[in-house]
Amino acid sequence: MSSDASSGVVDRVSSFISENKKVVLVGAALTVAAVGAGVYFASTSRGSGEPDAEKADRKKKKSKSSKKKKTVKDTDGPILEEVKPKVEEIPEDDTPLTEEELASMSTEDRSKAAASLKAKGNAAYQAKQFTKAADLYTRAIAASPTPEPVFYSNRAACYVHMSPPDHEKIVHDCDAALALDKRYVKALNRRASALEALERYEEALADFTAATILDKFQTHNMQDSVERVLKLVARRKADEILATREPRLPSDVFVAAYFGAFRPRPLPTLPESPSQGDSTLLLSLEALQAGDYIHSLSLVNEALEQGISFDLGKTEALNVAEVSSMIVPSNLARHFVDRLVVLLRFLMGDVSGAKDDLMASVELVPSYTQSWVKMASVYMEQGDSTKAFDCFEEAIKQNAEDPDIYYHRGQVYFITNEFDKAAEDYTKSTSLDNTFVFSHIQLAVAQYKAGNVANGMATFRRTLKAFPDRSEPANYYGELLLDQQRFDDAIDKFDRAIELELAKPKSRNVLPMVNKGLTIFQSKQDIAAAEELCKRALEIDPECEPAVGSLAQLALQTNRVEEGSKLFWRQAEITRSEPELMGALTYHYATKSQIDFLKAYPEMATQMGSIAQGLM
Repeated sequence: MSSDASSGVVDRVSSFISENKKVVLVGAALTVAAVGAGVYFASTSRGSGEPDAEKADRKKKKSKSSKKKKTVKDTDGPILEEVKPKVEEIPEDDTPLTEEELASMSTEDRSKAAASLKAKGNAAYQAKQFTKAADLYTRAIAASPTPEPVFYSNRAACYVHMSPPDHEKIVHDCDAALALDKRYVKALNRRASALEALERYEEALADFTAATILDKFQTHNMQDSVERVLKLVARRKADEILATREPRLPSDVFVAAYFGAFRPRPLPTLPESPSQGDSTLLLSLEALQAGDYIHSLSLVNEALEQGISFDLGKTEALNVAEVSSMIVPSNLARHFVDRLVVLLRFLMGDVSGAKDDLMASVELVPSYTQSWVKMASVYMEQGDSTKAFDCFEEAIKQNAEDPDIYYHRGQVYFITNEFDKAAEDYTKSTSLDNTFVFSHIQLAVAQYKAGNVANGMATFRRTLKAFPDRSEPANYYGELLLDQQRFDDAIDKFDRAIELELAKPKSRNVLPMVNKGLTIFQSKQDIAAAEELCKRALEIDPECEPAVGSLAQLALQTNRVEEGSKLFWRQAEITRSEPELMGALTYHYATKSQIDFLKAYPEMATQMGSIAQGLM
C-alpha cells in the first residue's frame, strides 16, 4: 500500500463516469454547460452532505417517474410484457396469396391486406402464438406494396420469445427495419439485446447508446442497458490486454512513490569473500537508498544472472556441516534479492508471481517484517482483506516495534473507509518513528475524512513545519483546501509543491501540476491553462496516468470527443492495475460509442446541446 500522492486526483478522475453516466454519452454537448463542469473534478475527501443526498433521491424519483409506459395501442408493434394475453386460439387464415395474386392486386388492396395480416399477427403475438405471429408478419411483408419497418421489427419480437430465442434472425430483421428507419428506437433495442446475447458487445453498446440518446434518456431501462454492456465491453478488452500485454515497469514517479512508502532499512552484511553477484547486489541496494530506483531494479537482474552465493540446497548442506557463520550473511543477501525481485514483479503487475516470491521469502527469513507487509499489499491487490490483516498480525508477532507495519495497516483501513482505525495506526507508526512524512500526512487526511476537519487541518500545518523541504505535505494540504473550495490557498500550496519537485534532479512528482490545473479549471473554467499544466506534467513524466485522464476529460469539455477517446485509450495503455484498466477502458468505450452515434446520426449534433442541458 504505497502512499502514492496521486490518490486524491485519481479519485477525482476515476469518478467521472460513475457520477456522470448520462453526460459522458453526450459529451459533445458539454461545451454549453462548461461553467458547471468543475463539479466533475471536485474532491471527494468528505462524504456528501444531506442536501446532496436529497438531490440524488429527487433525481432517482424523477428518473423512475419519467420511464415510458408502452401500451397495446402503440402503432409499431406488440408489447407482450404489458398486455393481458388473449387465451383464445387464433383461427387459421385463408391460403396465403401467391406472388401472381399479389402482382394482380392494386396498391390500395395490397396495403389493406398487409394491415389485416399485421393486425392478425398482433393478436397471435398477444396470445403467445409466436410461430403463427411470425408467419403472419412474414405474409404482411410480402403483401405490402412498400417495405414497412414495423413488420420486420414485429417479426423480430416473435423470434425473441421463441424457445430458444433466434438471435441471428432478430438481428437480421432489425437490420431490415433500421435500413428503412434508422431512428426506430424499438428496433435498435431489440437488435441490441440480440447482439448482447450473441456476445457482440461493442455492436450492442452502439445500439443501446443510439436508442438511449434518440429516446432523450426518457427510459430508465435503456440507460441501465448502456451501463451493463459498457462493463461487458470493458471487461472483455481488459482480459484481452492483461493476457497479451508485455510486463513493464511503470514511470519513475510511480516507482519512487512505491519505494518511498517504506522506511529505509540498513544494508545487509555480505560474506567475507562475496561473489560478483553479491557485489552487484550491494550496488543495487545502494542505488535504492539513493533513490535511483530503476537502476536499482536493473542491477538486481544483473546480480541474479551473475549468481548469488546462496540457495536453499546449499543452506541445507551448510546447516548439516554446522558452518553457520557463512549461512547468515549469505542467507540475508539472498533474502534481499528475493525482496527486490518481488518488488520488480509487483511493480510490473505480476501479482501472482510477487505472491509466490514473497511466500518463499518469509519461509527464508520469517522475521523480516517487510515481506509480511508486502504480502498484505498483494492480498489487497487481489481483494482479500482478511488475508491481508492476517499478514499484518504475523508481522507484529515477528516485530511489534516496526513502524511500517502500522503505517501500511492504516492504509488498508483507510481504503476501506475505516478512518478512525486508520488514524490510530498512523499515530502508532509516528510514535515509533516520527521522521516518516507519510505517516503524518495520512493521519491528517484520515482525520479530515472522518469528519475531524479542524484536527486534520491542524495536523497538516504541523507537518508542513516539520517537513519544509518535502513537497508531499503541500500537495496533500492543497487537495484538502481544494475540497473546501479555497482555490487561491490551494494554488499557493500546489505552487510550493511544484517548486520543490522541480528542484529535484530526477524522479520529479508532477501530480501537483495536475492538481493545480484542475483547481484552475474548477475555479475559473480556464481549460487552456489546465491543459497546459497537464501537458507540462507529461513532458516530465510521459506516463503520468492522472495527467492523461485529466486531459481526456478536458477534451470532452471542449467538444473534442475523438481526442478524449484516444486519451482514455492512452490511459488504458499506461495504467497499472486491473481496476484502473477497467476504468480507463470504460471511459474510452463510452466516448467511442458517442462518436459512433454522431457518425451514424450527424443530424443529431445540433440537438445534443439541449439534451445535455436537460440532464444537468
